[in-house]
Amino acid sequence: MAKITYIEHNGTEHVVEVANGLTVMEGARDNGVPGIEADCGGACACSTCHVYVAEDWVEKLPAREAMEADMLDFAWEPDPVRSRLTCQIQVTDAIDGLVVNLPEKQI
Repeated sequence: MAKITYIEHNGTEHVVEVANGLTVMEGARDNGVPGIEADCGGACACSTCHVYVAEDWVEKLPAREAMEADMLDFAWEPDPVRSRLTCQIQVTDAIDGLVVNLPEKQI
């Protein structure tokens, strides 16, 4: 289980515990965190679960796969370093304490 902090664009924080094996997107969805739409249900076929990973977490997470990098081209104001799709980040004990910032809007 990992504690994840989701920070809305307006600064509202949601700190939730997410079970290992789920994705960061599923953790948001299951805990009612607004702002992560996940229109494709986690299939990496849209960019509506886009977030900005806190800078101190960029190197701690597994690298983006090519499909995720391609989908980020469709995200709202993607950051070349910090942008990630939450459907592609698996929850493990190693990401306990992860902080993600939600963009102003999802496309």
